[in-house]
This record gives sequence, C-alpha cells and structure tokens, in this order.
Amino acid sequence: MISSDEILSIKEASKWATNYTGKTVTISNISYLIQYGRIKKICDNGLTQISKNDLLHYYKSYNGQREISWKDKLGGDLNWALSFEQYKEAETTKHVHRLHPYKGKFIPQLVEYFLDEHTDDFKKETYFKKDDIILDPFSGSGTTMVQANELGMHCVGIDISAFNVLISNCKVTRYNLADLFTEINNITKSLKEFLYKSHTLEFEERLLKELNRFNNEYFPVPEYKYNLRQGKIDEVNYGTEKEKEFLPIYNKLVNQYNIKIRQDKTNSFLDKWYSKNIREEIEFVFNKIKKIKNIDTKKIMSVILSRTIRSCRATTHADLATLLEPITSTYYCSKHGKICKPIFSILKWWKTYTQDTLKRITQFDKLRTQTFQFCLTGDSRNIDISTELRKKNSKFSDLLEKKKISGIFSFPPYVGLIDYHEQHAYAYDLFGFERKDELEIGPLFKGLSKEAKQSYTQDISDVLINCKKYLVRNYNVFLVANDKYNIYPIIAENAGMRLVNQFKRPVINRTEKNKGAYSEIIFHLKEK
Repeated sequence: MISSDEILSIKEASKWATNYTGKTVTISNISYLIQYGRIKKICDNGLTQISKNDLLHYYKSYNGQREISWKDKLGGDLNWALSFEQYKEAETTKHVHRLHPYKGKFIPQLVEYFLDEHTDDFKKETYFKKDDIILDPFSGSGTTMVQANELGMHCVGIDISAFNVLISNCKVTRYNLADLFTEINNITKSLKEFLYKSHTLEFEERLLKELNRFNNEYFPVPEYKYNLRQGKIDEVNYGTEKEKEFLPIYNKLVNQYNIKIRQDKTNSFLDKWYSKNIREEIEFVFNKIKKIKNIDTKKIMSVILSRTIRSCRATTHADLATLLEPITSTYYCSKHGKICKPIFSILKWWKTYTQDTLKRITQFDKLRTQTFQFCLTGDSRNIDISTELRKKNSKFSDLLEKKKISGIFSFPPYVGLIDYHEQHAYAYDLFGFERKDELEIGPLFKGLSKEAKQSYTQDISDVLINCKKYLVRNYNVFLVANDKYNIYPIIAENAGMRLVNQFKRPVINRTEKNKGAYSEIIFHLKEK
C-alpha cells in the first residue's frame, strides 16, 4: 500500500514513474504534467513537490488501458507493435523530417519498419535490401525518400504539388553549410536593420510586458489550469470577460505606436492573413533570398521563409491547422489558458527556424548515404518516370534503367480529407508556383459522394497501372490507408495486382484534436 501522505520531488517522481511505466519519464515530463494541471503542485520551502498518489492515479487512468480499449473498438487484429508508442515526438520528427509542417504525413519509423532488412513475429520476411530503388508516387513531404537515404536505398518521388516537391528535394539535398550559414547571417542582420527603423519591436516588447503582468494576475500557472480541470472556473465566461478587460490596453498601444494591423486589400491569401507590418517583412526577406547565387541555398532559404510565414499567420493558436477568421487583436487562448496576441514581426520565428534548419541538416548529414533520391513534379497517373528523371539526373536515370524499381512504399491521399494545395496557400502566393488543385486525387473539395469515391478508386488504380511499367518482377507494393470504404481491394484488382497481406496499426500520435480510437492499414500488393 502507498501511504496517502507520501510526497515526491520532481526528480524522485521522474525515477518512480520510469520504474512504474517501464519507459523513460524525464523531469521535463513531470514538469509538463504539473504545468498543464494533470497533477497538483505542492510547495514546501520553495521546492515543487507532488503527491505519489496523484501521480499513480494519473498513470493508472491511462497506462495500458488504451491498447485494451482500442482493440475492443477496432478489432483484435490490431497490431500494437506498429503503434511505435515508445518513440517521443522528437524521434518521430527527427532531423530533416521537420523542416516544414505538412498535414497527412506518416512517421519515419513506419517506413523504416517495412523497408529495412529486419524480421520479427509480425514481419516475417524482408521485402527490400540496400541499393534497391524505391518509388513513392505520392511523395508529399518526402518521408519515404529520406528514410530510403538513411537505409542506403535509392528513391524516386512524384508529386503533383510543386511546393511538395520543393520540400521533398530540400530534405535530401547535400548543402554547402558554410554558404548557408553566411546567407542566414546576412539576411538576419538586414532584417534587424529593417526593423530598427520601425516601431514594431518596441511595440511588441511593451505589449508582452503588459500581457505578462495581466496573465500572471488572472491566469497564474499552474493554478489556473488545475482549477479548470477541477471545474472551478467557467472557461468560456471567464476567458471572454478577461479578453474584453485587456482590449483597451492593447488598443492604446496600437495607436501609440501607429501599428497598421490590416492591409488595404484582401484579394490574396497573403493580403488576408498577414498584418501590414509582417507582409512588408516577408517581401523584404524574399527579395534578399532571390539574390542568393547558390541555387541549393536559395531553395532551402525559401523553405525556411515559408515555414516562418506559416507561423506568422493572423490566426489564434488553436486554429493554426484549420484557419477560421483573421485575428487582429489580443484574445483568450484556450490552448495556452491565457490572453495571447497576434504576431507583429517574423524576426523571432525566422531566427528560430534558421537555426533549427541548420541543426537538422547537420544531423542528417551524419546519417545520409551515397544514394540517389529525387522527387519529380508530375501526375503519377501518366508521368513518364524515365524521361522526366533523365532531365533532372542522368546518372540516377541510368541506374533506374539498369536495375528497375524494386517496389513502392507510399501514403496515398485519403478520399475527401485534405486539400493539399490549399494547406500551403501562403507559399503558392509568395513563390508564384502554379496550382494544380484540379489534378489532386481525393481532395476535400470534391467531397465524399459516390462519384468522388469512384473517381478516387479509378485514379489510384491508374497510378499503380502506370507505375507497374517501371517495377521489377515479383515487386512489393505497400500502400498506407484508412480504408473505411473498402476501396483498396477493388484498386488492387483494377491494377492487376493481388492483395497478399494487410497490416493493421493503431495511429496514436495524431495532431488532430480528435484523439479517439483510429487505425490504418498497410496493404501489401504483389504481381498477379
């Protein structure tokens, strides 16, 4: 029995939780539980402590229960080993995988599991080996390409989106780091000088001081969130009340520093979702990037700018994934449990992402192999892979014609779920890429009608039929999908392939707000 008065320091709680769960629970993990009101903080002589019973109750309410309940809901054939729950977010978004946000991508561990040469009780044979060529006809943000590189395999990617192709190829490019470092420093210095002439940073510094004072008084950490969880505070009414209370302070500072919140027009995405100050900074940096001579450096700097401006859209923190309406004033933020503000300068995010990108590229350089990877811009239903690859990389094209492609590992778009061009509308606006929304397969804007599903089925079938021309005999094709409409057996039949296995996995690390039981299937197809 555990006595009710047993108290632990954060360090002691970390050790106890590690032993109890059988997984590493860090001091930071415990601090997170306290900060977000999962467990209550006890203060003694200035030291933060917690109740062991409180910690035990938290882990008992969750640990081990999810697997049991999910199998009840999704079926006993759910393979929990493929949940990869042992990996922290930093591992599922390792090195270049997080160079730019992207909806609808799979984790690298899933790709690695099926591409590498290991076998286990679940994966009973090896499907690919080093120096094989892998094809991903729905490349997205390039996860398969990156993992193929790590494993010593070659990979051809294809995507209809010009921006997706830019991201994918930037992830596998080998850079002149000295040149990249120099260009980053030059542009950052120029941006600071540009901002020095305005009052933006001074305004934001004053606003942050006022927000800190106000939030410390009315939204103290961690007491406020703990009280929310205990039902002692009506979040909607209290948040709205304090939001209105702070608004006059905000408006006074905006007028004092002559900050222009809105642009004069709202014709484009950049016009609608960015303040005038930020729009001017974006154009300033982009004009500097255009002058960079090294093409590889120019491309990765463009990706950094795109990542930066995505974080600077005029939206609330809770609506980053799905934009609702532009936000032009301070607001109560349910995500952070306090009054938050719009962003008024890109400088902070630009500095953060330039340094993060350098770090991630350097990390990947230590792991990369001397293999070929390239993503082609095109429609996988009819692209001539050999011809298009020869235009970009003749040596890789020669290898492909000699060896042919060993198989496919891909995450096709789900029917009626995501508009893939629209999620990066800001980048298309800024870079002037041609949008080909009408050529997307299964986009959200086409819906879930019977016709949309039939079109999706035919489109994915056509992709496989086209890609088969470049595959070796006895190829292996792996397609990851949540096939709730039972479409993929029909697709396999249409493509002249046989469905030899299905691997059902729980998807537990989802970014969406809905954290309910959810699974996807890895369909294994072979030659008929």
